[in-house]
Amino acid sequence: MALDGDAESRKRKRTSHACDSCRHRKVRCDGRQPCATCSTTGEECLFGAEAIPKSKSDLILDVALRSENMLREMATQLRTLLPAATPVDHRIPPSPLAFFSPATIDSVPRAGSPPDQISNAILSQFHSSTTESILAWPHFQDFHALRQNYRGSVFRLESARPALKHRTTGVLPYVSKPEVDSILHSFEHNVNYWYPTMSRATRTEVELQVLSNGFDEGISSCRALLVMALGSASQLIQSASAGASQDPTDSEHRHRWQLMSGLYFDLAFRKIHLAQAECSTEAVQCLFFAALFFAFLQRPIQAWSFISAAAIKCRLLLSYPASESAPEQQECLRRIFWSCYILESDYLAELAALPQTGIADIESSVPLPGEYHTHASPAIEEQSSLYFLACISMRRLLNRVHDLLYARNNGVASDVHQFPKVVAELDHQLEKWKDLLPPPFQFSATREAARSTEAGFLRQRYLACKSVIYRPYLTWSLSLTTRGEAVPQKAYEGCRTCLEACCLHAQNLQGFPQTIMVDTWICSLSMASVMLIVLAAARENALRDCLPANVVDIGLNLSTHLTQWLQIPGSGVSPSVLQSIRLIEDASTSLPAILLSVPEIS
Repeated sequence: MALDGDAESRKRKRTSHACDSCRHRKVRCDGRQPCATCSTTGEECLFGAEAIPKSKSDLILDVALRSENMLREMATQLRTLLPAATPVDHRIPPSPLAFFSPATIDSVPRAGSPPDQISNAILSQFHSSTTESILAWPHFQDFHALRQNYRGSVFRLESARPALKHRTTGVLPYVSKPEVDSILHSFEHNVNYWYPTMSRATRTEVELQVLSNGFDEGISSCRALLVMALGSASQLIQSASAGASQDPTDSEHRHRWQLMSGLYFDLAFRKIHLAQAECSTEAVQCLFFAALFFAFLQRPIQAWSFISAAAIKCRLLLSYPASESAPEQQECLRRIFWSCYILESDYLAELAALPQTGIADIESSVPLPGEYHTHASPAIEEQSSLYFLACISMRRLLNRVHDLLYARNNGVASDVHQFPKVVAELDHQLEKWKDLLPPPFQFSATREAARSTEAGFLRQRYLACKSVIYRPYLTWSLSLTTRGEAVPQKAYEGCRTCLEACCLHAQNLQGFPQTIMVDTWICSLSMASVMLIVLAAARENALRDCLPANVVDIGLNLSTHLTQWLQIPGSGVSPSVLQSIRLIEDASTSLPAILLSVPEIS
């Protein structure tokens, strides 16, 4: 009994805080004796009797660890909620999915997955929550305009798109020192704020290289040119998000930033083969920055291609870590790993058949972002790290939502006996995520103006997640009304929550720089989903009261913003974004007549 008491005492001591070595390294500690990190490095694993006073970096890590603990608790609870077998007679009739053949769907290896795989937040391949899946619902068979203007799958449209034209000139644009400072400042406070992957030391190297015109055939020149391309694009985005000013001077500035971003990227792309051939932190940075620029150009296939290349090379370098003398490079790689995890998952959410790099399969074993000097201001650097952690944890939750509810073989969204418990637990986790946000990023789930652009962007993520979590209630209600059955109160309330989140998501759409710069393509498909869902609900008399009074105005807001953003890159129009805009406009045109139709009298 004494031994048991001692063991319990040690367990309490271990779980109260990390071991001294892990605390010093700023990595997660599993609380074992010795822990996994110390076992790998061969160091002595000691747990201090008293907690070390917490610095700002420790506080950031604590927030991340609290999120991790909640995810582990969720995993444990979900295992008890999901029985081994599913009663087939109580399932909702599945929607017809014409975009994947049955042979392809059945070949997905889900049944043999290890039982502890839930610790990794993986987005299942061939999940059934894409915009294309919603368009295949039988409720839209009577809308001929939607079918007529839907000319093909997103992948086919984008893969058949003309190649990006590169300029023949290799002359660098002239930029003064103030302009270089402005471009790098814009990169630092936009791209490197959302995805803080470049250190201040590297920023200084880029600045010196640009000012001295010291470009050569080395990979550092490729990286510097990509940073200047993204910085110039950030300047363009800031100008565009501030409003479409008709002032000739503003238009001239926007045109200059557009030309400069394209020219810098053309020059960098001539050297991108260096990043593809080398295996270094610089090479991974170049591939990742190229992916971000293709996202800015609204070219999802190319963006995904470079995200995949960066992720695979990042995995390789993390598998064979450098010596202890290069901790900054390891931290840079970990941050790029998490950035690729977010972006790859975003693309898989709409193109479910894309091959995956496998980073999601190991994400729970990779340390979360730690200390890294990315900004001149310590306060901004801390906020950037916290914002990055918030985006990581939201993407992990979104992946779990898609997997648990909409995985092709074992998602429970169509089982009315299983999904209510899963929905309740996922919603609980979502609200916990919202409550844990630091004060600068907190928001209200209303149409009230957010206190910052970052808070506004996170609110959009929150509302999107909320609507996807509660979508099973909508499909349940739609299946009941289609069969002429009454909608139970529980189904009605869940349907209302889904539709309220969808409509708020659309109404709060604004020109957030991160949305325009990286997520325009993703946003266009997401908003097309919103309009399709609203249209499906408006057709059913029993569900119309779930829609807000001003629902007819949503489509105009969406098409206005997306049409403006479509033109910003200035290098061709994305056919899938254009198709999404047409779907939004067609649904918006049909909506008023449907809402004004007289309910049938039984």
